[in-house]
Amino acid sequence: MPAWARSPFTTEWDIDTADRHLRNSVQLMPFQPLSFRDFMLYEKHNIDASRGYARRFMPAAYRVTQAYEALRRAPFPRFTPPRLFYRQPMYYMGNHLAFVPSGTPIGAPSYSSALDYELELGFVLAEPLLDATPAEALAAVGAFVLVNDFSARDVQKDEMDSGFGLQKAKHFASSMSPTAVTADEILPHLDRLTGSVRLNGKTVATVSSAGMQWGIGEVLAHASRSEQLLPGELFATGTLPGGCALENGAWPEPGQTLTLTLDRVGEIEHPITA
Repeated sequence: MPAWARSPFTTEWDIDTADRHLRNSVQLMPFQPLSFRDFMLYEKHNIDASRGYARRFMPAAYRVTQAYEALRRAPFPRFTPPRLFYRQPMYYMGNHLAFVPSGTPIGAPSYSSALDYELELGFVLAEPLLDATPAEALAAVGAFVLVNDFSARDVQKDEMDSGFGLQKAKHFASSMSPTAVTADEILPHLDRLTGSVRLNGKTVATVSSAGMQWGIGEVLAHASRSEQLLPGELFATGTLPGGCALENGAWPEPGQTLTLTLDRVGEIEHPITA
């Protein structure tokens, strides 16, 4: 068993978790993440998602921003990432215990009416890292998975503005593809992976992994600065541009089936419930 797939939990815990997952899906996850760090590596996603947030939740302000963008032929300044995005990789810590397998029915949490999906490339460590160089960090990647970071968009902004970061907007559920693909199969194609978002079988968006602000080795090296990283820890790139409803406008509705695909990596599918 590869290092990234060895569970840090007891056998009883693993069995109980598998039983719980199998009550809702016929599939299991390829491994249980030891932790989950989710980066934001795409400038285009940040701009388009910010624009989409204004369009849905702040329509009056959105009209103003559209007038500005038409006049200046440039993104509205508040839509662009913070300055830190250009100085170092940015990420938040997610809830690694809330991951569920593909096939699990998912509905909006009780406090939200804006369930969103996020199509992301995930990667798991096979070797420990501490103060690693980008080359050392890249060599420590054991496998890649497709990650879906569910979001409650209508509560997300207030939590981010609180100064404490993301909380209930993100921690209720995430999912990953049922298989993990070894790093040697994905690394040669890392910047040219393509995928799609489908609702009830209809393609509503296509995505590409091209255009990361920071490379995978760079983000892992940054995370390892004076911080011990261990095999089994999961990371993700953040949403590939176009891979969420804030950007593409295709919000999941109860009764629909959501399918996220990333070629060479995997597929995730969820029935959407009320």
